[in-house]
Amino acid sequence: MRIGEIAALVGLSTRAIRHYHHVGLLPEPRRRPNGYRAYTVRDAVLLARVRRLTELGLGLDEVRDVLADDAGRELADVLHELDADLARQEAELAERRRRLAVLLAAGPGDGEPVSPALAALLAKAPATDSPAAAKDREHLTLLDATGAVGEELYAVLGRLAADPAVLALYERLDELAAAPVDDPRIGPLADAMVAAVPPEAFAAIPSGGPAVPGFEEALLADYAPAQAEVVRRVMAAFTGKGRS
Repeated sequence: MRIGEIAALVGLSTRAIRHYHHVGLLPEPRRRPNGYRAYTVRDAVLLARVRRLTELGLGLDEVRDVLADDAGRELADVLHELDADLARQEAELAERRRRLAVLLAAGPGDGEPVSPALAALLAKAPATDSPAAAKDREHLTLLDATGAVGEELYAVLGRLAADPAVLALYERLDELAAAPVDDPRIGPLADAMVAAVPPEAFAAIPSGGPAVPGFEEALLADYAPAQAEVVRRVMAAFTGKGRS
């Protein structure tokens, strides 16, 4: 293969390939009598590996170290790894298209960039003017976008969504919007919120809570002081910090 052909095959520019030659990441192939480089299948596999590693965020020095470790591997092993990597990318693309299909199927202005599982959960919730309920919806949407919450938890929470008692808890939280942080209603409301959640929901949450840096701080800052204290106590129960 010539440089233009291998570049098209592995999805790189000829300029990038020449740069890899220049920095010693890719050995110079043999040249034909006419002076053109003659690339092989192994060169293509190596370049595909380089492209994938750089896409993962590795610097060229780190890529060089990985390639050095792979130097003794059989070509078939590297090809199988690349095939598995492509299969993973296909699965991710299929999931993105599935989410897009949900948005396209919704009416104008009705679609939200959420997973089908969260969309099903939100569809069960009754219409309400509760600011606390609206915040909860926004926070779930944010967690959903990060992938930190799974379908198992959505399925459990789905059983609560249409429960009038849950809406009453939101309304009690709304009543604390202007309350001081030592309001006597805080403790009982936090306990009631924790008690309303099925035990399966606690099991569906990773130890320590969703691994989203800064989320807890941003969440608490979104509430008035007394409300934030309720939410903090509920979160402590969910993450195991306040449970026996």
